[in-house]
Amino acid sequence: MTGEVESVLDLSEEGLIAAARESTGLSDFGDESFREGLRVLLETYQRAGLRPGGRKRTRGRLIQLLCNRLRVEQAFRRHPEILERELRSPVYMTGLPRTGTSALFNLLAIDPAARPLLLWEAMNPDPYEGESLGPGGEDPRYEGESLPSGREDPRLEATRAYFERDRQRDPDFDKIHFRRADGPEECVLLTAHTFCDAQNGIEPLMSPFREWFETQDLRPAYAYYRDLLKLLDWQRPGERWLLKSPAHLWALDILVEMFPDACIIQTHRNPLQILPSYCSMMMAIMTIRESVDPRELGPTVLEYLARSLERGLAARDRSDPERFLDVDYHRFVEAPMKTVERIYAHFGLELGSQTADAMRAHIGENPQHRHGSHRYSLAEYGLSAEAVCARLADYIERFDLPTDP
Repeated sequence: MTGEVESVLDLSEEGLIAAARESTGLSDFGDESFREGLRVLLETYQRAGLRPGGRKRTRGRLIQLLCNRLRVEQAFRRHPEILERELRSPVYMTGLPRTGTSALFNLLAIDPAARPLLLWEAMNPDPYEGESLGPGGEDPRYEGESLPSGREDPRLEATRAYFERDRQRDPDFDKIHFRRADGPEECVLLTAHTFCDAQNGIEPLMSPFREWFETQDLRPAYAYYRDLLKLLDWQRPGERWLLKSPAHLWALDILVEMFPDACIIQTHRNPLQILPSYCSMMMAIMTIRESVDPRELGPTVLEYLARSLERGLAARDRSDPERFLDVDYHRFVEAPMKTVERIYAHFGLELGSQTADAMRAHIGENPQHRHGSHRYSLAEYGLSAEAVCARLADYIERFDLPTDP
């Protein structure tokens, strides 16, 4: 029994690699440079003092990422044409967390021309095999959300069940960030496969991953991320990708390099509202640890967000300004369709009347705080309005942001 317990809590590099290989029957991860980031992550988790339940969940998540890499590499070998695909004019959304990116993302995803990244497929980017294998064991290409047999990819239902269990375990998390298995979701679920990214969001707040991540050249990680998008586009193509993540602030120059015709929307909000809200979210995820002092978390979050802003704005200053559009959170909340119309006009996108009507219906059916609201304050996270405004002074001035409590 002791051996079984140790096995499900094992967070050693070789133990995870072996478990992924045994689970898939595959051995080739392709370029194994990802192991450096994995090692730093594992050291970070060891230092963090994870609860047994948190350790078990973390192990399961890392094994899934490794299994996905093995299956993805197999798909690339069998179908080299995947990597020849072109991804044209993707629309990206970024900005500090809690600035309305999710609400705007879900609204823009109503457009049939948009191809959003969905939560379940971001967790399972490889082609489904199982019963759908074609002649000779080849993976079939299928379009839409159904397999050739006419039924859903079983991984979609498994993802629904997973998040329903999560919802029962922590029903209050929906108030912070509502997730739906077949709904649009952040790119962090794809970039996590590189082990050189924001992961769950808490990892860049902890040492040694925090220090390691901020010094990395993110081009190899984003090259792999682009290949994953090509793989998903090969399976379920769309007219133009719609993607989002606050973590893209760390790599706006690389996004422009990888996708020369990308359209990038950056959202902005009163930083005194952003900081406690994001700290609250990170604190909820930090429950995998034995203990966390919220008053120490706040200053760490502030510095992380400030550095991401500095990196992102510096990249913007080196790029064509027409590639970017700034969206104010409060103006979006007050008049969402005006924001949509402004986005479409700026990037030369067509907003049909049926799409506009569908967006208005979505707005009516999804009022703010539909899933509840949560309470938070700067003080409980060891922050003051003065400290936040001082650290983000340049950002506040550049975008003329309000700083009322």
